[in-house]
Amino acid sequence: MKIWKKLTIFALACTMALSTGLLFGCNSKDYNTIELNEVTHSIFYAPLYVAINNGYFTDEGLTVNLTNGGGSDTSMSALLTGSADIILAGPETAVYTDQEGVSNAPVVFGQLTQCDGSFIVSKEANEDFTLEDMVGETIIGGRAGGLPAMTLQYIIESQGYEIGTGADQINLRTDVAFDLTASVWQNDATVKYCTLFEPTATNVVNAVPGSQIVTSVGELSGSIPYTCFIARENYLSEHSDVAEKFLKAVKKAYNYIVTNDSYAVAQSLLPSFDGNTVTELQIAVEQYIKINAWSSSMAMTSESFDNLMNVMLNADIITEKSAYVDVVDNTIIDKLNTEAA
Repeated sequence: MKIWKKLTIFALACTMALSTGLLFGCNSKDYNTIELNEVTHSIFYAPLYVAINNGYFTDEGLTVNLTNGGGSDTSMSALLTGSADIILAGPETAVYTDQEGVSNAPVVFGQLTQCDGSFIVSKEANEDFTLEDMVGETIIGGRAGGLPAMTLQYIIESQGYEIGTGADQINLRTDVAFDLTASVWQNDATVKYCTLFEPTATNVVNAVPGSQIVTSVGELSGSIPYTCFIARENYLSEHSDVAEKFLKAVKKAYNYIVTNDSYAVAQSLLPSFDGNTVTELQIAVEQYIKINAWSSSMAMTSESFDNLMNVMLNADIITEKSAYVDVVDNTIIDKLNTEAA
């Protein structure tokens, strides 16, 4: 919990400053305009971008202003300081704030992805890759305390391998900022592997001769609640109608993705990914469809939440499980699923 204590103290201080400032101004916020902070920008979150680009949020009378946190800690800080109404981040962030006793707690109200969405990229091509190939090598797996790194650790250790710097161990580096992973991997000759999301993984492989995406971490990890929409308790209670419209638009986008071919989906994603071709986006969409990346119901189950708790306990990031009911609120998404049945 140490990695979050300083962040939370800082965030709460900022929240107090923000609240004080409002005493001297006029709070005329339009809640149909949603400030949304995403942990990173990836095709892994395709339903969100399809909802934006196909006008599904507009159809619901919403305007979504999207910003990039570049890491789950920064995204949660945005939520706690009030600069974001909703964040798209790993549910572990809500667990951290729950266990630190943050008032007006952030809670998960919709699950977007249901497995790890990263891919292991190697500097050398290997068509028959297994985890055994990483023994004695280094892999950059994400930030300490973040779900990407914890999931990879869980996979490695559950398959009988040890993490460390020895010749018979896998060196899992967690000291690199999330958005700097590709750069460090490319420039550090001692690092053979890294995990990257799409489209970054494909872009990097295209830029580095001989490199290859050797496997999907999602295929190795199986089902786990990976990325969720999180808001604070008072937002969900006071603006449940807005949150409902928001989830309705995302569900409509998910339905579009699974009922159309990958080329059509790639066309819908193109405005959100300058610099990528339709073909590159189409390949990434197909990769995520292959691993069943997106949650069809968008409701986090208690069973999947328990899987998350086991991953976090295994990483020694927490010492006890949080209660499902304290972190997850499926009220809104359950209503939408019932109406659609």
